[in-house]
This record gives sequence, structure tokens and C-alpha cells, in this order.
Amino acid sequence: LHLLMSRKFDSPVQTEMAVAVFKSPLRSGEYHGTNRFDGKQTGRRRVFVQTETGCVLGLELDRNDNAHTVKRRLQVALNFPIEESSLTFGDLVLKNDLSAVRNDSPLLLTRNFLHRSSSTPCLSPTGRDLQQRDKSGPVEILRNSSRFAKTQQLVKEIVKAVKNGVDPIPVQSGLGGAYYFRNIRGECVAIVKPTDEEPFAPNNPKGFVGKALGQPGLKRSVRVGETGFREVAAYLLDHDHFANVPPTALVKITHSIFNMNDGVNGNKAQTKNLVSKIASLQQFIPHDFDASDHGTSSFPVAAVHRIGILDIRILNTDRHAGNLLVRKLDGVGQFGQVELIPIDHGLCLPECLEDPYFEWIHWPQAAIPFSDDELEYISNLDPSYDAEMLRTELPMIHEACLRVLHLCTVFLKEAAAYGLCLAEIGEMMSREFRNGEEEPSELEFICIDARRLVAEEMQSFKSGAELDEFQFDIDCEDGFEFNTNPTPQQDEVPPPPPPPSHFGSGGRNPLFKLDETIEEDDVGEEEEEEKAWLSIARSPTEIIPKLSMSLSNTILGEKKQKKPKFSAVSLVSSSSSSSSSHRSANDPLPPSVSFVKVVDMKEEEWGLFLDRFVELVTPAFEKRKAATVGQKQRQRLGTSCKF
Repeated sequence: LHLLMSRKFDSPVQTEMAVAVFKSPLRSGEYHGTNRFDGKQTGRRRVFVQTETGCVLGLELDRNDNAHTVKRRLQVALNFPIEESSLTFGDLVLKNDLSAVRNDSPLLLTRNFLHRSSSTPCLSPTGRDLQQRDKSGPVEILRNSSRFAKTQQLVKEIVKAVKNGVDPIPVQSGLGGAYYFRNIRGECVAIVKPTDEEPFAPNNPKGFVGKALGQPGLKRSVRVGETGFREVAAYLLDHDHFANVPPTALVKITHSIFNMNDGVNGNKAQTKNLVSKIASLQQFIPHDFDASDHGTSSFPVAAVHRIGILDIRILNTDRHAGNLLVRKLDGVGQFGQVELIPIDHGLCLPECLEDPYFEWIHWPQAAIPFSDDELEYISNLDPSYDAEMLRTELPMIHEACLRVLHLCTVFLKEAAAYGLCLAEIGEMMSREFRNGEEEPSELEFICIDARRLVAEEMQSFKSGAELDEFQFDIDCEDGFEFNTNPTPQQDEVPPPPPPPSHFGSGGRNPLFKLDETIEEDDVGEEEEEEKAWLSIARSPTEIIPKLSMSLSNTILGEKKQKKPKFSAVSLVSSSSSSSSSHRSANDPLPPSVSFVKVVDMKEEEWGLFLDRFVELVTPAFEKRKAATVGQKQRQRLGTSCKF
């Protein structure tokens, strides 16, 4: 296995052994600046290093430690070959200097070009070794921040219960490993999801194994082992508890209940030892049912709006009725006033624009205009502040996720200010599915147009710079023989060579991974798996003019206008593809394709892109309003999964 840019923040995934813990907390507000790695850390720090099989070792770093010394310590502790290994911290590959690593950060150690048999076990210490080495408590919140104050009390209750022999209870539902942790009275107070027990992760207890940490997961834009920090991000972004997301934190937690498979084949270990894992810990909210158990017409409009606002900001790709808990407010009896609690946000904040799944998109509440309070809340949202806050609280988060957050928040703010309702905004973000083919959403078409404009401006700038340089060369050629005509006519100067593409060498286009088709060639699954999971397809000169058409040709309702057809490369068998416009949460995941990437742009391009994006959204809103009058409900491809 060769991991592609594995996640530091796989933190959510694993721990099989946590060693000495350093009690010094990370000062809040310690990070400043756009570059998350600008702040140098030179004092003593605690880190959790994870292997791609889910094992974790807690280490104390001092100012003299470097990447090599960390690897050597891991080699001694885990018999891990360090010659062909990479140590990563989020998007940063640590070559030697560790000054960018923050306190309590999870690092990921992977073996490059790793080949092992299916019987190779996870290299980990025994339970006795763990007890001797791990000086931390049974549950520790990663990141000592006031934002997790509510979770601190939960941790105290859980620790007290565990010390008194109250064991957690495995959750039987879902695809990943999850556990109900209880208080001293035996009441469930928290649900814990180890990141190395996610679907496809090495220690998944339900047979869904087969990938290493950092590889594409259930959604190709969400890597295996990275749903845990997204759960925490959703909570942190729910300012003032606006959408009612339960308190959530990343923790290092130790217990023998956790699953450890005997190898990459997924066989469960025969013995149960104490094992430490990095996991998301979320407060358990007592409830009466979920949104799939009853009709939705009685749900409060404000609750639906608030959850929808959050889902749009974080581009939630899995908001189905099963992860909306419902609690009665009028006691036991008839169905009356209820409260909605959104959970399971592990598939939000993808690394590129995805097709979201909004269960509420066709609920009547979503068609009701926003209230003044909701509009004020939206107008006060600051995507730059949110991104910076997540960099500080979750330093392992990918920059691509933060750009998706920024873009979707800007889109929400502009749409709400224009007067669109929740349903209209959700529709513009959702892709259409017609005749078995998936087409970009209106939001994606706007982004494609914005990227085209940025490409033209950047190429124009480069062309001007090259023309000036070329003119200088003409004037100064032939040694000291100066040109007597300093202002040559245009026909006297040969045209400059075409500027190189600002998308990089090789003519590859980082905008999309798509196939524009009349007839699409079959692509085998094995061949597709070998491609980079967010790879690129064609040169900008070949695809942008065809794809980035005028928005007047892409608005809904103009059935006579032809739009380019797109076929997503399937991750499931063709037999699982349905001609239906909507998929159940129980159906296999449909194809996932990226039409637009935002992470490949440099800061200058990104700022220019946002400017052009804002300029394009208002005409798109106007055309949509005009086109949707009397229009039938659009068809779309649902992409929900019960996770």
C-alpha cells in the first residue's frame, strides 16, 4: 500500500498505545496568521503518533527532538521499519524539523510502498505494556480549550464510572465501531467513535475493512480515519448552539472494549487488552425517536432552518432522517412540540465540492422564508474567522476542507441576502441526475465560470509580463547597439510565445475529475482505483470552454438548452446504479465525482476566485428565480448513507 498524503489528523483514527502525557496545555489563541504552520513550537509538547494500522504511541517532545528521533523511538517501541516511512502532520510531510507541530497533535506514520501479507498483525504493545507506559488518564480531551468545557464534565463522569467497573456498550447499528459510555448510575452519557474503527478502517469491527488510514473512504473526498475531526468541526462551527449540535471533542480514550483486528484481513483478535484510541466523543442526548419514525410536518420551522443553515455551511453530504434525533418537549403522550438534535457529521467538509444530501430539501419548512433572527445570524457569519478557528482547534484539518467551508458560507450569505429560501439554496447546491448521468450543480457551474475568469486573468497577466520582457530583449539585442526606434509598431514585434498554463506542467487541469461524454468508455474499477483520488482530467484549453458556458444556458427550466453531459466514474458495480432520481439511505453509495477543486489555487488566485464568484452569484440567483416559476420539482441523485 502506498498512502497518498496521509492525514495527520488521522488522529481520529487509532491508538493502540498512548505513552507519557505532558500536562502543559496549549495556550488558546496561540496560532495566528494564514499559514497554520507559521507558529513555531519549540517547548515541550505531547503528540500522538499513529501508524496506518491504527496503533498509537503517545510521546513527549522536547526542543531537541526531530522527525528522525521520533521515528527511532517508534522503531524501538513498535519494531516499525523507519527506513521507508513518512511522518505527516496534516498536509505537511515532516522531513526533520518539528517546530510546526502543536501540543496534543496527532501525527501519522506510514510505510511507503508497504507490502505485507493479510496475516501481518498490528504492531502494538500488550495491555500490560500500555499500563506501564501510558501515564495519562483513561480519557483525555485532545486540546485544552475553553470551547470543550461542556465535555470536561462528561469525561469526569465517564472516568468515575469506568473506575467503578461500569463498562461501555457496543453500538450494534451503523457501519463503524461506536460505543455508549455510561455514568456511575449506568445511564448512557456519551457515544464514542474510534477513528480506526470507521468503515474501511483497519480495526472496523463489522467487517468493513480493506483500506489504510488516509485513503478514500465512503466518500472519496473524505479519507478513512478522518470523520472524527469533522464531527468536532460541526460542533465548533455551531456558534451559540444555534443548530443544537451536541457537545463533541476529540479524545484519547483507553479501554479493553475497543476492537483490534488481528491483521488487515479484519479478523478480530482473540484476546481483549487495554487499548488506547483517538476518537470523537459526543454527548448522548436522550430522545424519543429519529426523523424517519414520524412525519416531518410537525417539526418546528426554526429547527429545520437552523439545521439546514449548518448543513449548507459545512456541505453536509449525509443529512438523512436517521441522524436527526427527535425529543418530545411535552412529555409522554401525543405527538406535540418537539426538539431536533442533529448528529453524525462525519461526512461534512469534503475536500472538494461534492453532491450534498439534504433530507430537509423537500420538507415544507424549507420553503418558508428565513426569519429576521436567522438572517441576522447568517449575515454575522465570518468564514475567515471560522477557518482560522478550526486551524487553531483542529490543526490536522485539511486546507481543502476550509476552502469548501469558506465558499459555502459565502454562497449562503449571498443567497440569503438576495432572498432565497433554504430549499432554493439547497437545490442550487445539489446536482441533477438525468438519464443515468450526473450533472454539476448550479453552485458548481458558478465555480467553473469563476475559475475560467481567473484563468483568463492570470494568463492575460502572464502574457503582458512576457510581452514586456520580450520587448526589452528586442530593444537590447546586438550588444550596445540601441534601437533608434524605441516605440516600434505592433507589426514589427512578433507575437510572444503562448504563456504556460497556470495549472502546472503537463497540460493537466486540476479543476475537475470528470468525463464529458456523448458516449463514455468503460473504466474498470481496478484501473480507477490506481488513479489519484482527486486526480485531474484534461487541459484547461480543452475543457473549460466546453464546460464553462454562460449561466443563461445552464439555468433550470430551459429544457431546450443543451447542457454537457457528465458521467461519474463508479465506485460500485454498474448494477447498483439506479435510474431513480432518489436513493434510499440503505442503498449502496452512488458514484462520487469531483467537478471542481479549490485547494490547488494559490492565495492570490483564491482571493481572485472569491471575488469573481461573488460577482457571478447574483445573476445566477436572478435567473433561477425567473426559471423556477411553475417549474416541476427537479430530479436529483441522493447520496445518503447510514454511517
